[in-house]
Amino acid sequence: MSEKKIKKNEERCALQEILSVIGGKWSMSIIYALFSGTKRFSELERLIPGINTRMLVKELKNMEVNGIVIRKVYATVPPTVEYTLTAKGEKLEPIINELYKWGLEYVG
Repeated sequence: MSEKKIKKNEERCALQEILSVIGGKWSMSIIYALFSGTKRFSELERLIPGINTRMLVKELKNMEVNGIVIRKVYATVPPTVEYTLTAKGEKLEPIINELYKWGLEYVG
């Protein structure tokens, strides 16, 4: 296999890994909502039109496992759960903002 082909396969694999972390249908919307600071679970549900509770839970768990968000649970009745971007998650802000601008120009 040529060196060029190996490099292309490595790039494709890296892109697939990236998309497994932030490529979920709702991931970028959740991250975008968290750019303005810590949010409670119910706030995120209200801020993201069309998302259902099950999908929000699934996406947040995936992002927590991948180090994008921190989940903090408070011992209240009912339990209060807050989500905050990690430093790794905050580094996505310029990237997602550029994608947003691109979308406004070419998709909308």
